[in-house]
Amino acid sequence: MDDTLNFQDLFKKSVLHLDAFRTVSYIDVLLGLIASFGVGLFIFYIYRKTFRGVVYSYNYNAAFVLMCMITSMIIMTISSNIVLSLGMVGALSIVRFRTAVKDPLDIVYMFWSIAGGIAAGAKLYPVALIGSLAIGLVLLWLSRRKVREQPYLLIIRHSEDATKELRLRMRKIEHTLRSKTIRKDFVELTVELRLRDNNTSFVHDLSSIEGVMDVSLINYTGDYAQ
Repeated sequence: MDDTLNFQDLFKKSVLHLDAFRTVSYIDVLLGLIASFGVGLFIFYIYRKTFRGVVYSYNYNAAFVLMCMITSMIIMTISSNIVLSLGMVGALSIVRFRTAVKDPLDIVYMFWSIAGGIAAGAKLYPVALIGSLAIGLVLLWLSRRKVREQPYLLIIRHSEDATKELRLRMRKIEHTLRSKTIRKDFVELTVELRLRDNNTSFVHDLSSIEGVMDVSLINYTGDYAQ
């Protein structure tokens, strides 16, 4: 007797038998949605507390809650029938997300919400809750660590007459030249520097040089400037 199970037999056992769709009870569905909703709310709270960007987006943060619940629904659906799982994989494979994610931590939160939804949908509630609690505590701990040297961008616009004096004063500041733009009436310098404290008196010192038109100090965070 051939024990090999072909796709036709699999289809008959999974689709033609209505009992295959009744493996998930209403209590399991309710518990899965409640667990995923709780994990999503926890992610929502952690993201709001640890956000360090320029503009906080409520809609983006709320999407983590919905993403967690939707993932839980998908897992509960495909766990009830193997043919549905194959169809779900095929349907999701054609989805393309083209939204640019500039902060690497945002990707972490996305995977966290998906992982929480998978664990809740698979009835692994301790994994979803304890795992989310551990990740949240780590993110809170990392967000409260103080950065000893803050990165800044210093933008200086000056005339050619101020080049020599500006070069002498810039030697006292540890910096890295990032760009230099020479135009008809002025020169624009962009340098990166790191400050161990909040002492920014050198900005007024550079501004007092004759021929310096403008000096701007910007806190640099990698993808955004604030």
